[in-house]
Amino acid sequence: MGQPPDFLTQFRTLYLDGQPVHPESCRVHKSLVLLKLPGIEDMDSALAMKGKVLSIRRDDARLPEGVFFDDELLGLQVVDADTGDSLGELKEVLPYPAHNLYRVVGRREYLIPAVQDVFIVSTDLNANEMRVHMLEGLATDEN
Repeated sequence: MGQPPDFLTQFRTLYLDGQPVHPESCRVHKSLVLLKLPGIEDMDSALAMKGKVLSIRRDDARLPEGVFFDDELLGLQVVDADTGDSLGELKEVLPYPAHNLYRVVGRREYLIPAVQDVFIVSTDLNANEMRVHMLEGLATDEN
């Protein structure tokens, strides 16, 4: 799942286009992360960073039990927890304001709300499986 903006404030090392960088300061303001990076002293140098990829090392991240990064979920086999039927493969995580939607493609296509304990019963990365509680209307070809 996507992380809140303050998630980035826990890291002492970030990676800018793959190169390690140590933020001089990092805070959240109105749901945005404000970083002060070494060597970035004015608006022109900040604008030069536009389009660069800022990342973290997965090994440095500490997520609560049962919480995963979106890309870790891609490719999971999705199973109806009630019937055991295979629904298909989790192909995409779609961000929406209330919660993400998981796009699952098999014989049909499904958009499953990423709501733990309501739709998502369990996620097991080692078994490559997500078990979901299905409700009528989650298939994209249903009215």
